[in-house]
Amino acid sequence: MAPKSDSAEGIVLNFVNEQNRPLNSQVVADFLQKFNLKKTAVQKALDNLADSGKITFKEYGKQKIYIARQDQFQIPNTEELNQMKEENAKLQEMLEEQKKANSHIEGEIKSLQSNLTLDEILSNDAKLRKQVEEMEERLTKLREGVTLVSPEERKIVEKTFSDAINHWRKRKRMFKDVWDTITENSPKNPNEFKEELGLEYDEDIGVSLQTYATLMPHGPKRLRG
Repeated sequence: MAPKSDSAEGIVLNFVNEQNRPLNSQVVADFLQKFNLKKTAVQKALDNLADSGKITFKEYGKQKIYIARQDQFQIPNTEELNQMKEENAKLQEMLEEQKKANSHIEGEIKSLQSNLTLDEILSNDAKLRKQVEEMEERLTKLREGVTLVSPEERKIVEKTFSDAINHWRKRKRMFKDVWDTITENSPKNPNEFKEELGLEYDEDIGVSLQTYATLMPHGPKRLRG
């Protein structure tokens, strides 16, 4: 008589038949922990099933190895095996096609997720409209001659610009003094020497100190060097 499916022997028997491979009691106990079966109960069930001939076992020293009875399984012949192989190959092809289809769908999902939602579009539209309004208001004030920069801010900007021009002028003069000293006693042509060192003058890149100096608050100062 077959053991009840919810009994310890029934659970162990179902597991051994499903696995259909050599098992020892420890492996069976580890797998069946979810059924709250302790190792002693599993060992007892295995021994009872083996004694009643529902499973087989072999002894290796002190250890017993249990396996499902093979006479309960239908063994396919060569023709059936070949048919199963063909079906397996077709299933593998279908699986690969399904994986490709899943990958394509996942790509579309990611693409859709990267797009803005309607709420986000509306929110961005509101922000842009507000920025446009602020810029139009600023432009109107500029056209009406309204000063948008305070005298204090203007003074700070003018001082920063003047300091930058003065630093530029000072460094330009320092370079000229050093360069004149070097090239004065050098047998090389100054222009060739300059190209060899990879030096560039302001004029080489289309920049003029004089042009920027004219933008200073009190007009251009006399340039030297």
